[in-house]
Amino acid sequence: MKFKFENYEVWFITGAQLLYGGDAVVKVDAHSNEMVKGLNDSGNLPVNVVYKGTANSSAEISEIMRAANGDPKCIGMITWMHTFSPAKMWIHGLMDFKKPLLHLHTQYNETIPWNEIDMDFMNLNQSAHGDREFGFITSRLRKPRKVVVGYWKDKDTHAKIATWMRVSAGWADAQDMRIIRFGDNMNNVAVTDGDKVEAEIRLGYHVDNAPIA
Repeated sequence: MKFKFENYEVWFITGAQLLYGGDAVVKVDAHSNEMVKGLNDSGNLPVNVVYKGTANSSAEISEIMRAANGDPKCIGMITWMHTFSPAKMWIHGLMDFKKPLLHLHTQYNETIPWNEIDMDFMNLNQSAHGDREFGFITSRLRKPRKVVVGYWKDKDTHAKIATWMRVSAGWADAQDMRIIRFGDNMNNVAVTDGDKVEAEIRLGYHVDNAPIA
């Protein structure tokens, strides 16, 4: 049976902050929409990417993460920092998030416009700074994640994201599996279900018993 990737989606959230003004956030949002459209239009990704907006505060991040946890179609989250996004505001959201996480370390621009560069450009395009900050807090929290480094239009970058998507889809599919172990004499009793308890804690696999008469 062919796996139906179209049943799933991956959410994309961009980190920024309001320090640089509303105009900068509008540009961040426009660039993020363009990037997500480019990823989907590439034809290289098995799962559709859905842009969920630019997050500028702890409350906004937590709201998106909690929504992702509760949406059965969402199998994971891609994060990217466009400006410098102070990572302390990511703590609650990352601690709440229970699904696969991919940190995309990239830049919106492929090249630097050396002849026109100014402080507005430098304030807006701080992925190198923001992604390092995000990498610190995910490491500090010991948050499991996949880190993909590369330009967002490159096929090599798409291939790495696609591999993570397939693994995430397998993880999501496994959460709904019906697993039966025959011959147990007790069902769902934690103190006597050692291996099944560990399987559910570590892998999310719920194993029921089927007694044999």
